[in-house]
Amino acid sequence: MPMTISTDDSGRVRIVTAVLRDGDRVLLCHRSAGRRWYPDVWDLPGGHVEEGEDPKESLVRELREELGITASQPSGPPMHEIGTATFDMQIWLVDRWTGTPVNAEPEEHDAVAWFETSDLAGLRLAHESYLSMLTAVLVT
Repeated sequence: MPMTISTDDSGRVRIVTAVLRDGDRVLLCHRSAGRRWYPDVWDLPGGHVEEGEDPKESLVRELREELGITASQPSGPPMHEIGTATFDMQIWLVDRWTGTPVNAEPEEHDAVAWFETSDLAGLRLAHESYLSMLTAVLVT
């Protein structure tokens, strides 16, 4: 069965991502330089919402596919949302899961790594709002 990516009424792609927090660090995925969209940047794990799929279910599926972990569905609303002309992204804070995060989809990312607050400013992040969002998550 072919995958169909869900879009909203305006035709923008729906994306779900997670801030994985483990104490005083967060996990980011490096998008390889050869990627068509947002190449050579550090990004949040996640992906597209499939047609007919609930965004929270999509998040659990994407984390399993990309990182090999099992996370529970988020109970509340997203912690942050980003809307552009081409996509709408919902971001949830995830601080409990089972398994050890690994790069389970090397065609998507060429690395996954943990970062502390002091590391973040030196990174090329996929979106300008990530730095303040991640910094805020790590001080709570």
